[in-house]
Amino acid sequence: MHAQQRREAVLSRLRPGAAPVSASVLAGEFGVSRQIIVGDIALLRAAGHAIRSTPRGYIREGETSGILRTVAVNHPEEAMEQELTLCVDNGCTVLDVAVEHPVYGLLVGQLQIASRYDVAQFLRRVGSSSARPLSELTSGIHLHTLRCPDEAAFQRVCDALDQMGYLLKES
Repeated sequence: MHAQQRREAVLSRLRPGAAPVSASVLAGEFGVSRQIIVGDIALLRAAGHAIRSTPRGYIREGETSGILRTVAVNHPEEAMEQELTLCVDNGCTVLDVAVEHPVYGLLVGQLQIASRYDVAQFLRRVGSSSARPLSELTSGIHLHTLRCPDEAAFQRVCDALDQMGYLLKES
């Protein structure tokens, strides 16, 4: 398979709305190294394809249902599991986490957490890594972009976060 054919096959493998696929899995499927796949993804992005990297692999952006909303929160690291679980239990997907850094501006980390299983996997990765959560840079203050099925689901998340004292409000 030629490089261009492989890139087209990678693009069709990354269907919008499908689960993330890691570079290692793609490398195995196409019989090339992980680094070749990383290069292919870079070239596909340069060609204008909306491909995002997540902790679990690559996803291709496309038409999806629901609404996007941002929520500002503040809590200690030990409340991370409860915060994420409140979001997914109320029907929303936590797409990312963002913090405002004094030097670099807005720093965003992709999450793509849609279930309790995803929460557990994320916490396992955090626990087994020496890397610290982004919210540590801002004493617990951070933003999440949520994909919610409707306004009612977003309001349930806000109410639950507020009840726990995590929702950041204007003073």
